Amino acid sequence: MQLHEKNKSHSAPLRDPHQDMLVGIRELAPEIKARAAEIEAARRIPPDLVERLRSIGLFRMFVPHSHGGLELEFPAGLEVIKTLARLDGSIGWIAAVAGVSSLFVAASPPELYKRVYQDGPDTAICGSSQPGGTAERVADGYRVKGRWPFASGCMHADWIGGICFVTENGKPVPGPQGKPLLRAVMLPARDWEIEDTWHVAGLEGTGSHHVTLRETLVPEANFFDLDAAPRQSGPLYRALRQLLPLVHGAFVVGMAESTVDELLALANTGRQQLYAAVPMRESEIFQYELGRISAELGAAQAFHEVQAASHWRHALAGTLNDEDLVVEGARSASWLATTCVGIADACFSLAGSSAVYDSSPLQRRLRDLHVAAQHAHAQQRQYVDVGKLALRRSTELAG
Repeated sequence: MQLHEKNKSHSAPLRDPHQDMLVGIRELAPEIKARAAEIEAARRIPPDLVERLRSIGLFRMFVPHSHGGLELEFPAGLEVIKTLARLDGSIGWIAAVAGVSSLFVAASPPELYKRVYQDGPDTAICGSSQPGGTAERVADGYRVKGRWPFASGCMHADWIGGICFVTENGKPVPGPQGKPLLRAVMLPARDWEIEDTWHVAGLEGTGSHHVTLRETLVPEANFFDLDAAPRQSGPLYRALRQLLPLVHGAFVVGMAESTVDELLALANTGRQQLYAAVPMRESEIFQYELGRISAELGAAQAFHEVQAASHWRHALAGTLNDEDLVVEGARSASWLATTCVGIADACFSLAGSSAVYDSSPLQRRLRDLHVAAQHAHAQQRQYVDVGKLALRRSTELAG
């Protein structure tokens, strides 16, 4: 089946896009859970599951109405990502990539944007946020070469993007504030080479391989500036960097919820651990630890919800493009990652020896969360900027 025909069949308007997506996810949930081992073994999302996700609107949830997309409100899209992450880490991560990629490409010029979505709004896009290549200026555009890591979803992508250092005569071109100039390149997936590099500790099913371009002449029309002024109307597209940490937050909160789900399911089987006097659910030690975990999970859920609502209010008011909000988002992502990893660690410990087997969802969620916490959005070094912001704000209030 051609991409055009595939997308065309899925692009009919939904009655209530957000709720219909959640209904579709609930219907798909048993199959996703049953195929967790298959997803990990394949190191990608099986093609038939990709098509099921496509059919419920995953790849068009943040595509604008003008191009046939759902253009969900940002908190609604985060709920979709969190719900899928609660079912499976790799599928939740792919959902996050689907949303973020739609927001990234919204910064592209109208001609390129039209080409990306020429076959409909269900186009799967992925890319790497690391500047892994160079784009040498030549008469007909750019000569691009490079190798980009962490291209999650590249095995099912229709288009792939990468960030390049722009060069001229072999030397970096200076950009804003004296830093090297960066530009994003977008090409159909068939133009990229995928290297089989994704052999990892967690999120195995995301297929986050390296992608490569080897001395490829790329027209100017396939490049765009990520920091360009918004090209699409609507609050979703007024700023990008401010929203990205909140997508990561949705993922880790969904995963933390699932670890608690799995621990409760184990306890409710009546399991009694070796040398324990009573079953897990009757143990006061277990009850105490579960109560503490529940409090931490509630705090994480509330923090993420409040931060997402705050950012969305700024988006609606046209005030999202503010560097302070980048720092606020980084604060939430860093804290949420640490807290949610702690929840997973605690659940794994309470589960005892049964959690060490590959068949245990708890060990898989533990690994997935630890890998997610290695992401740049979750790094603890970002607290430096958070502290600086707190000091500046306190000085402004005192003045």
